[in-house]
Amino acid sequence: MDYLLAAFAWLADSSHWTGRSGIPNRLLQHLAVTSVVVSIAAVIALPIGILIGHTHRGSGVVGAIVGAARSIPTLGLLTLFGLGLGIGLRAPILALVVLAMPSLLAGAYAGIETVKPEVTDAARAIGLSEWQIVSRVEIPLSAPVIIGGIRSATLQVVSTATLAAYIADAGLGRFLFTGLKTRDYAQMVGGAIMVITLALILELILAGIQRLARRISHPQLLTTTMKRN
Repeated sequence: MDYLLAAFAWLADSSHWTGRSGIPNRLLQHLAVTSVVVSIAAVIALPIGILIGHTHRGSGVVGAIVGAARSIPTLGLLTLFGLGLGIGLRAPILALVVLAMPSLLAGAYAGIETVKPEVTDAARAIGLSEWQIVSRVEIPLSAPVIIGGIRSATLQVVSTATLAAYIADAGLGRFLFTGLKTRDYAQMVGGAIMVITLALILELILAGIQRLARRISHPQLLTTTMKRN
């Protein structure tokens, strides 16, 4: 309890909210790292997952990649990349991309797989091309599941991005590492509270987006799309 009270006192100190190492700047750095990592991972994983889900080929590859990637310890991977790439953000970003990809890949594949075969067959019957089926039918209908994968990946990354401070002067993790090194436990717990709060806020936002997608994503959407074409 004493550490928790000390942490809130540390957070309430105005001197910790200014300057390059202040809380706002560290928070923006943390969000920037998270955004870059999830964006890179999404550009790689989502098309692959959608393609495999649409063609129904390579589902075993998805399982193998997801299982292998999830079994790799992020800290060990970060250390390995750090030795090869040196100090800076390149190593943590690369390690976190590996962490984010399994959830994105699984979400995209599972989402497309949830679309009933008769729906895609009906779309082909009215003359839609394979690309039109994917973009106008499968992706809209599977959006809640795909967003669920993005939600899972984002929460994993925002929580683990504290490790970026292991070899780079960036993010909220800096408070944890500095606090541990100097035995300033108020700073360390304060940093942990900020990471937890940020993760909870992102969870609420993404959960809301997923619920909205679930309301919009309805078989009637397919009917409307077909009528327009």
